[in-house]
Amino acid sequence: MCSLFGLIDFKECLSTHTKNKILNTLARECQVRGTDATGIAYNFNDRLRIYKRPLPARKMKIHVPHGVNVVMGHTRMTTQGNAQFNQNNHPFLGKVDGNCFALAHNGVIWNDKELRTEENLPLTSVETDSYVAVQLLEKNKTLDFDSLKFMAEKVEGSFVFTVLDKDNSIWFIVGDNPLCVMFYDGFLIYASTQEILCKTLKKLRLKAPTDILEPQEGEIMKINRNGRITTGTFTPHTTFEHWWRKYPFYRSYYEDTPASYDDLFSVAKAFGVTADEVQALLDYGCSEEEIEEMLYDPTLLHEMTGEHPHVRINWCHDPQRAGSP
Repeated sequence: MCSLFGLIDFKECLSTHTKNKILNTLARECQVRGTDATGIAYNFNDRLRIYKRPLPARKMKIHVPHGVNVVMGHTRMTTQGNAQFNQNNHPFLGKVDGNCFALAHNGVIWNDKELRTEENLPLTSVETDSYVAVQLLEKNKTLDFDSLKFMAEKVEGSFVFTVLDKDNSIWFIVGDNPLCVMFYDGFLIYASTQEILCKTLKKLRLKAPTDILEPQEGEIMKINRNGRITTGTFTPHTTFEHWWRKYPFYRSYYEDTPASYDDLFSVAKAFGVTADEVQALLDYGCSEEEIEEMLYDPTLLHEMTGEHPHVRINWCHDPQRAGSP
């Protein structure tokens, strides 16, 4: 489970500061679906730029330069390929007919190894299942509705792909995973779920969108830099239809299981931090290890609470003073 996110400022109505604020807020809300890595792709000075790191979004400052109006992003939860090797993180770089593109994927592809053999795809050091989509597009030597249809009908599993091309269009190839696009007068934002977008709007204090699109399974949607939408279709595989709702491994992996944080709460109490305050950090997506690190380093904790004022901590520097008035 990962999250896609991005922005198209098709009327160039947003300041660079506002775009970066939207992107950082959006990325951090996407952490609910993955904290192993964060990445973005955009075109600047006639070159495709990809910036990605094996970090949760809250630890990676997204900054796109002035003049960038289209950004495609991804937050990752690792299923295959170690996130510490940055080549395994999204977005991925591809090239067709001498032109670069970037691809990001939410889901799991089951037949990537079979496809590499069947389609005689080149060996690669990238370890993720997602990268086979890049290789299939490169094999077709073009990026259009036909090549994306070919790729989408070859892969088996769960997916939504986003592709950023050289002309600043974003292509959405929608399998059985969710995707939501919200339109405003002059720009749009998108993410893997409407819930993520609604939380982002609330944080940014944006008004209600003028339109909401949730593309359906089997749809290919292209939105160009001017906001113009064109669509195509593909025939989804049904071999693994809605497999994640049935497959035992993933069912146990994704089910909400009550976790015991008693030890963490005890440590926090010694520093004057309550269980409710720790829970607020957990709800925001911090791991136990990250919270413990913050407890021993006031700078990290103040940085977190300063950026996210809804997480309020009554910090006590000295554990010996935790009970002091």
